[in-house]
Amino acid sequence: MDAIVLLKDDHKTVEKLFKAFEKAGDGAYAEKRRIADQVIEELTAHAVIEEEVFYPAAREAAPDTSDHVLESVEEHHVVVWMLSELAGLDPKDERFDAKMTVLMENVRHNVEEEEKDWFPQVRKAMGRNRLVELGEQLEEARKTATRDPLKVPSATE
Repeated sequence: MDAIVLLKDDHKTVEKLFKAFEKAGDGAYAEKRRIADQVIEELTAHAVIEEEVFYPAAREAAPDTSDHVLESVEEHHVVVWMLSELAGLDPKDERFDAKMTVLMENVRHNVEEEEKDWFPQVRKAMGRNRLVELGEQLEEARKTATRDPLKVPSATE
């Protein structure tokens, strides 16, 4: 699968989870916990494979997008930090829904920038064959990527 298609599929998966969270009722604590746990796993693995595989390849192929890559890494850092807080937060805590809302806003912002501004530039720079090869690498990396936000290597490691 093409790397950009794979990453967009991840975005769609997470957006569906966000919508399910938003539809859950105020007292649906168990459902919200289950959804939040899925979001944590999905976004953690996504951030890891994107940073370890996709970003370096994209930066090499389209060096003029380096600023976008650096901004995305910082956005991921904030998201992973929020995920680690959500992982240990009781869904009955008054901050739980607020934290999920801020997380969703941050992720949606990152997705919009990637899909509208950056992915088209990367697609043009890489071409179909390289993107398919990179997609295979992303799928392999996902098999071993951590789903625990506390175990995500920092960008400085």
